[in-house]
Amino acid sequence: MTDEVKSLLSKSEELMKGAIVHLELELNKIRAGKANPAMLENVQVDYYGSRVPISNVASVSTPDPRTIMLQPWEKAMITPIEKAIQAANLGFNPQNDGILIRITVPPLTEERRKELVKRAKAEVENSKVTLRNIRREANEDVKKLNKAGLPEDMAKVAEDKIQELTNTYSAKADKHIELKEKEIMTV
Repeated sequence: MTDEVKSLLSKSEELMKGAIVHLELELNKIRAGKANPAMLENVQVDYYGSRVPISNVASVSTPDPRTIMLQPWEKAMITPIEKAIQAANLGFNPQNDGILIRITVPPLTEERRKELVKRAKAEVENSKVTLRNIRREANEDVKKLNKAGLPEDMAKVAEDKIQELTNTYSAKADKHIELKEKEIMTV
């Protein structure tokens, strides 16, 4: 196999790994009834005129499966953090005791669980579309190499390897949704 083909396969695999990492991050944001610091990952707090992630202004922990606890680095940040959580519209009602902010994660209803599974499946489908696009681009590159002089049998081997990579990473995406669905639907 030529260096160009090896490089193409390596690049495709890296892109596919990236798609799965992105999928994992997106699935972590979908809450499954258990408290998880990742639930607040997208919350932006007004910190002296700048919008910063909540993790930049407070320590976020989960002392038990139903509670998220935030301890601001500065006491003056308690109110802005509380407002940011409410504004993020996550369905949480933060409680401020002057030192800490506690969020009790409400249990999920059956309807909400089904909605979350649907959202998780949509994320998996998006990642599979990304994988297929990576495959298509790699196959186009193989065809270009073929026209530039790559032997037909090597091109066929390269296309088969690309399909193998696509199947492997699609199976990983399926495994992720299987686990996430089980996690969401477990009461």
